Amino acid sequence: MHLEFHQVDAFTHSPFSGNPAMVYRLDAWLDDALMQKIAAEHNLAETAFLVKEGAAWHIRWFTPRAEVPLCGHATLASAHVLFDRYQEPGERIDFICKSGELRVTREGGRLVLDFPALQPQEVAADEALVAALGITPQQVLAADKLLVVLDSEQVVRDCTPDFAALARLPWQGVIITAPGVRHDFVSRFFAPAIGIDEDPVTGSAHCSLIPYWAERLGKTRLSAFQCSARGGELMCQLDGGRVKIAGHSVLVASGTLWLG
Repeated sequence: MHLEFHQVDAFTHSPFSGNPAMVYRLDAWLDDALMQKIAAEHNLAETAFLVKEGAAWHIRWFTPRAEVPLCGHATLASAHVLFDRYQEPGERIDFICKSGELRVTREGGRLVLDFPALQPQEVAADEALVAALGITPQQVLAADKLLVVLDSEQVVRDCTPDFAALARLPWQGVIITAPGVRHDFVSRFFAPAIGIDEDPVTGSAHCSLIPYWAERLGKTRLSAFQCSARGGELMCQLDGGRVKIAGHSVLVASGTLWLG
């Protein structure tokens, strides 16, 4: 058996920046253990697997260590592959996943994710978190991930966390964020417990970032930058109980995986 794969850099105009994701369009689901092995073999933050079910595409995402319930950049990459490599008709793709229904539309040369908003709630900043980050936060909130608000963009950029200590926290991942210099806000995202020390650009993290910054800044349209080493720019909008996250993407590789 052999399978075709495509690698896309998401949330960027150019190769070797943004966040890389691997995409497999399948005729039928593979065994879960095999999909996990394939994701570990590629060793990217996420590998997406797609199967057409009725009018929608069922999508699943795997890190090198675990399946995750929601992933933005690999969904953007999947839509890019379906539109550009497999000539999916129309301007909208509907996805079904463990987190519900998702949509991606083509608008003016960009792809726009339509994801659920996850309003974070304030929680206490415990000593283990402060020690792991090496920074005292302004505020700590939580939804599906921990959201840590810091003083400035420079503090976000300079943060050098203890990844082993972060992996011991009872959260899927930790977002750090602050007001931006050239953007409304900046962020970074760490998830060492699921095999990602730092994710280059994280669409799912913005499900919480957008409602937080929309409320704090009093606006529903926001520009964001995830200031990892690769970096990525996201145009964001809060739309009721949904968030819209727009970005560009670039196909950088295609190939064949041989399975005996």
